[in-house]
Amino acid sequence: MSGARLLLTRPREDSVALADALARHGVAALIEPMMTIRIDEAARLDLSGVQAILLTSANGARALAAATPESAARRVPVLAVGCATARAAIDAGFDAVTAADGDVDALAALAGARLHPDAGRLVHVAGRVSTGDLAARLRAAGFRAERVALYDAVAASAFTPPARQALEAQTLAGVALFSPRTARLFAKLMHESGLETTARALTAFCLSQAVAVAVETLSWKRVCVAAAPRQQALVACVVDAFAPGPE
Repeated sequence: MSGARLLLTRPREDSVALADALARHGVAALIEPMMTIRIDEAARLDLSGVQAILLTSANGARALAAATPESAARRVPVLAVGCATARAAIDAGFDAVTAADGDVDALAALAGARLHPDAGRLVHVAGRVSTGDLAARLRAAGFRAERVALYDAVAASAFTPPARQALEAQTLAGVALFSPRTARLFAKLMHESGLETTARALTAFCLSQAVAVAVETLSWKRVCVAAAPRQQALVACVVDAFAPGPE
């Protein structure tokens, strides 16, 4: 690998894991979270009568663990949107965790296939700002489902000096973007900082087409969309982009 360096925009804990994955392929990283996760440590979640918990992010898994300190809660089945979220739930001590195929559509389909409307209510643990309405989709399918906000994702108001310096000096090869909200925040800060022209030297690595659409206000050198909405697929996209060509 050619010593490329990417700007990672996920919340810090997620970006650290992504940086480790990229480093194994010789890609360096500069972590610049577009959002800071603030878990409501005082919140408590009543899981009586719950047949399953649905998670759409690793942050939800961490917030769930904080809100359910009792050991009995760890035995409630968890359906996670993808492998990274499932791993976070397992690391938090939950025993029965099943991963969907990486997006909310797959998670809703998994719930419909594995669960029964008469077996108890469903709880979707999410942030205060959440894309889509998974609980409403499940209610439409006959389930008793509710969305519970246990954390907040606070948007960055400006680039940090190291990130701004790297963008100005054009020492970055690209930016990793994992959600439409994160992508919109990044584009907003680029425009507000007067750095929008620097995007012409960057590749946008996007987890999905929806993420790519969210940064269309910037003119990129290249836009790469992962083959599937999973971190592993995005890492593969990066590796393919920076792999040396034939001599």
